[in-house]
Amino acid sequence: MTEAAGASVHASAVRVGDRAVLIRGPSGAGKSRLAFDLILAGRAGQIPETTLVGDDRVLLDTVAGELVVRSVRELAGLMEIRGLGIRRCAFVEQARVGLLVDLAAADAERLPPPAALQARVYGVSIPRIPVGPGFAALSMVVAALTTTPGLHSLKE
Repeated sequence: MTEAAGASVHASAVRVGDRAVLIRGPSGAGKSRLAFDLILAGRAGQIPETTLVGDDRVLLDTVAGELVVRSVRELAGLMEIRGLGIRRCAFVEQARVGLLVDLAAADAERLPPPAALQARVYGVSIPRIPVGPGFAALSMVVAALTTTPGLHSLKE
């Protein structure tokens, strides 16, 4: 893929520190909620500074062997907050992806095997968190961001 072409995907993304958390899942799984919760956790100082990249739809590219997520022009700076509607917020146009969260993942387990904690997206290996249906993802993501070796680029 080229920088100009990117594949449009149904996902949300938040930059945490200098890398993005890419959030995938079926409609209604909580992608927007997790994105907003991460932004609030960043504001509270629980994780490094956070900024929205995109909500609901984002563009994915591979650039120099890394996965890059970009906001979709028509949706840039817009985020759905359930019960309040579409709201405008600060955003960045792009970020390198450092962590993938799959909501409502069929392969989520209490003690997942190492292979479940990695994914290949457009040929790029990315650390992954599979979150089962009905589980609150925020604590899992914050724990991964603050305790997992190799995610140091997402920390301050």
